[in-house]
Amino acid sequence: MIVFLLLGFVPWLLVLTLVLALYLTVIELRELRPHYVWWFWWLLLVFLTHFVGYIVLRVYAFIEKRRRVASA
Repeated sequence: MIVFLLLGFVPWLLVLTLVLALYLTVIELRELRPHYVWWFWWLLLVFLTHFVGYIVLRVYAFIEKRRRVASA
C-alpha cells in the first residue's frame, strides 16, 4: 500500500496480489486464533507492507507452532 501511495496509481495486478495476501493472512490467523487486537495488527501490517508483512506472519506462525508443540 505504501508503494501505491508513492506511485500515485494502482496497477490491477498489485491490487489482486494484495487481496490474495490479505486472504492468506485471514486463513493463517484463523488457524492461530490470536486475540482480536493481533488480528487487526497483522492485517494492517500485511495491508501496508504487502507480501513482506505476509512473510513475517508466516515466520511468526512457524515459530508459534513449534513453541506449542514443544510445550505440549
